[in-house]
Amino acid sequence: MSAWVLPDYIADVLPSEARRIEELRRGLLDTARSYGYELVIPPVFEHLDSLLTGAGEALDLQTFKFVDQLSGRSLGLRADMTQQVARIDAHLLNRPGITRLCYCGPVMRTRPDRPHATREPLQFGAEIYGHQGIEAEIESVMLALECLRGADVHELSIDFADVRIVRSLLAGVPVDAQVLGQVHAALAAKDASELVRLTRGFPKTSRDGLAALLQLYGDRSVLDDAEKVLRGFPGIGPALQNLRDVTAVVRRARVTFDLADLRGYSYYSGIRFAIYATGVSDALARGGRYDEVGAVFGRNRPAVGFSLDVKQLVGAIPAPPLRAAIRAPWPVDEAVSGAVASLRKRGETVVCALPDSSSQIDEFDCDRELVSVGGQWVVRAL
Repeated sequence: MSAWVLPDYIADVLPSEARRIEELRRGLLDTARSYGYELVIPPVFEHLDSLLTGAGEALDLQTFKFVDQLSGRSLGLRADMTQQVARIDAHLLNRPGITRLCYCGPVMRTRPDRPHATREPLQFGAEIYGHQGIEAEIESVMLALECLRGADVHELSIDFADVRIVRSLLAGVPVDAQVLGQVHAALAAKDASELVRLTRGFPKTSRDGLAALLQLYGDRSVLDDAEKVLRGFPGIGPALQNLRDVTAVVRRARVTFDLADLRGYSYYSGIRFAIYATGVSDALARGGRYDEVGAVFGRNRPAVGFSLDVKQLVGAIPAPPLRAAIRAPWPVDEAVSGAVASLRKRGETVVCALPDSSSQIDEFDCDRELVSVGGQWVVRAL
């Protein structure tokens, strides 16, 4: 085996794709900034107790761990940036009012989270802290949709649920964390027989309510059906109304509901959403409300946000045409140098031919050339 073979699910990013990723990253950050989100850059690694305490515990198996040679303490490479941003909001900023933060950077995971995925996603996210009302959920959904549309992703659908529904069905039911995780998995997989086995000892009302969730997926009529079937459980009515209010503002995207699907949302405390595109099997963006995320840092305040993998997103959109460029001779005098500098200042890409060499460029389309005509340097089409 070659010494230069990379680890499984790790890959170099070559020129054309790297340019697409970088342009997309800039576009996403600019879109977030247009909503008033401020950019933060958390460290790539930090102490494990910061990364994995509280809501971060679900990331334990996904986190690479090592020992700090300076302090002897255990460190981890971040597998997700939400926990870090919550720490920044709670400890470094500690603002009294609304805080909007965005970020974009690599995360490392011990295993891919879906088939054919990278273990080094480029995670973009935007989070709003300090507002309990549904306006925060609405803004997060609208921003996520605008980010995807700005990336030239169309025919979007957005799937909603609310973890408070399952929590209401399980209120007062003694169940340990392991069984609870299995119940969530059975609900997400629509595995009725497994759900029956796991809930055999539950009260009948809870058992019947959980079984009913397996059929509560589809269009907006699902909310009406859920209200009829689950009306006896306190707290479910307000959660359903919250879903109605948030989804009422969604335009140019198909809205669906799956009230049993809680995959990947162990730390969410209310509405959650996942955005899909036609022809893409996995969600392109995921988000929701996670009010408890800052509790471990001593500041348990409202929080809503979403994140996406820029690398996955690049793979889901058509490749743009190559960027137009101008081929120019090597600047051997001030006239050529001035012409090249002027073109670049105007935003043109100018590729200068090196003396006595050929050049292969896969990322640019040199459709014009800089030539001397009557003692003047001009650009002409090739």
